[in-house]
Amino acid sequence: QILLAESGGGLAKSGGSLRLSCKASGDTFSIASRAWYRQPKDKMRELVAIVGSDGAANYADSVKDRFTISTDNAKNMIYLDMNNLRPEDSGVYFCRFEALRVGLYEFWGQGTQVTVIS
Repeated sequence: QILLAESGGGLAKSGGSLRLSCKASGDTFSIASRAWYRQPKDKMRELVAIVGSDGAANYADSVKDRFTISTDNAKNMIYLDMNNLRPEDSGVYFCRFEALRVGLYEFWGQGTQVTVIS
């Protein structure tokens, strides 16, 4: 079992910045990927950024060149630095870990709200 806890959400103005953090605890071994997702109000959850076990990062087109995902594996942390925020970046942000067990399992945090006002 992996427990994930996000923090750092809040209110920001357009053009502003926020940093989200996600702390993992529990059986944090054999991690295949670490990712941030978001779910805008009344919309589907969508991938924002993901880092594979090789350290390569990929981003949704809508956040490229504005958001940066980073990890501190020694501390079991992942971060999402969000710059030049837009109102359409608003939503609940979730971190997700995929771990190799008997099969591939995913673990989710409870989410943190990000609201961007113009």
